Amino acid sequence: MKKLSILYFILLSLVVSAQEIPTAKDWQKDLRFLQKTVHEEYSFLFVKTTKATFDAEVEKLYNRIPSLEPHEIIVGLSRIIGLFKYGHMAVGFNIEPFKFHYLPLNLYQFSDGIYLQGVHKDYQDVVGAKVIEVNGIPIRDALDMVYPVVSAENTQFFKSHGINFLTVMEVLHAQRITENLESSVEFTLERGGKIIKKEFSALPVGQEVPRKYGYVFQDENWSEAREQDIIPLYLEQLDKIYFFRYLPKEKAVFVRLSQIEDDPNERMETFYSRLFDFIQKNKVEKLIIDVRLNGGGNNFKNRTLVTKIIENKKINTVGSLFVIIGRRTFSACQNLVNELDNYTNVIFLGEPTAENVNFYGDSRPVILPNTHHPVYLSFAWWQDKPAWQNAEWLIPAIPVDMSFSEYSTNRDPVLDAALAFSDTHFKPNPMRFITDLFVRGEIQQLDEEVPQMIKDSRYDFFDFEAEISKAGQHLVRSGRPPAIQTGIGVFSFVTRLFPTSASAWRNLADAYLKAGEHEKAKSLFDKAKSLDSDE
Repeated sequence: MKKLSILYFILLSLVVSAQEIPTAKDWQKDLRFLQKTVHEEYSFLFVKTTKATFDAEVEKLYNRIPSLEPHEIIVGLSRIIGLFKYGHMAVGFNIEPFKFHYLPLNLYQFSDGIYLQGVHKDYQDVVGAKVIEVNGIPIRDALDMVYPVVSAENTQFFKSHGINFLTVMEVLHAQRITENLESSVEFTLERGGKIIKKEFSALPVGQEVPRKYGYVFQDENWSEAREQDIIPLYLEQLDKIYFFRYLPKEKAVFVRLSQIEDDPNERMETFYSRLFDFIQKNKVEKLIIDVRLNGGGNNFKNRTLVTKIIENKKINTVGSLFVIIGRRTFSACQNLVNELDNYTNVIFLGEPTAENVNFYGDSRPVILPNTHHPVYLSFAWWQDKPAWQNAEWLIPAIPVDMSFSEYSTNRDPVLDAALAFSDTHFKPNPMRFITDLFVRGEIQQLDEEVPQMIKDSRYDFFDFEAEISKAGQHLVRSGRPPAIQTGIGVFSFVTRLFPTSASAWRNLADAYLKAGEHEKAKSLFDKAKSLDSDE
């Protein structure tokens, strides 16, 4: 009976005649086309992976295609595109004639585990349960198994966009979480201290879970784990792209900005004018901009907000300007937070962003000629920061994650942290502070203040040795004698900060070697070697 039900499930998935289904040869030709296109038109994307790795994975899939089902081929293509690790890139899923099957649930990772944030009403008895296993596989192992399918820019991107690949039946089969393409799968859950086994059946073919900004919201067909008595500010008025609320007790203005686009009812420039007019005319001591849900839009629309903040002396001071970031902060919104980091006194709170600081975006569709399946490849390089300051993500100065209990009871620990902050001497951008002092030649102040900052737990978000060393390496590698001498000064400073770091002394030795001072370089290399042997 199980074999018959599987056959019936697969037959229901086919919405076109057999003559219209691409053959294995069609898929193989398209894979070669994709390989050729990437090498000839998108070779600049070989940054996080190599041409050799890409070609090797292409060969593996090419040879396996005759033995694979169409959904396995599509997921295989997704694994290949996932090698590049740029979040704007993807392979089309749930597209005719290959509609996919989705489980009726939404997974969300909180600080204390992965939970069923939302489910179809047929399963409301387990909404809010913690996920322990999927088809008998521990949840962390299952996530590791689907990770290669996702074009995950970083782990934050996967946490936001990739986690629900575990709800796609075709992915579960292609990644061998299930042995066959099933119509249902069993989850092991924990709720109230009890372990529950629950079988979830897939939605009708092609029907997807109604997610908005990563959440499922309660309606006549869907249940969510959050208590419904109130709505926290960050989830209020989601029918609007942006809104603001004055909090008179805290003398703060809260702004939720969910996309970098014009709202149908009010242009962004009009909204910002209204916002800053309110700030100017009222007792406002803090501006808190929440972009934790913001997946981007048109980054040319960032200019108005950035310039208005720079011009506003009331807000553009340490302790008055806060931006909440998170796992959905991406694309044009990454550009926005980069610019705010560069030019304002902003303090970031929340989670790291889902985008690299500098990144490839703006994907265009490449339509495979034989199967007509779309593949999306990025073509535009966005660089708001110097190459040596590139990072996997923008890290908040005040890291705050949310537990399931906080979410379900409508508490917002990130907003609470912004409202409670009162230290006007805090350095939200340590590298800018260090650079400014160095450029002004205030070395004594550097030697006095930076060691204290390193010991201060408030700056745990910043890797002083790595970030200062990046600047030194950039100077030395330029090859220009004045820049090399400046680099020697930078690395000398690093050795004073981290006198037991072998890499710090090695960097200084490299700089002297580049300057042609071989005896000095040899002495420093010996010191680095001795520190290595002591470890």
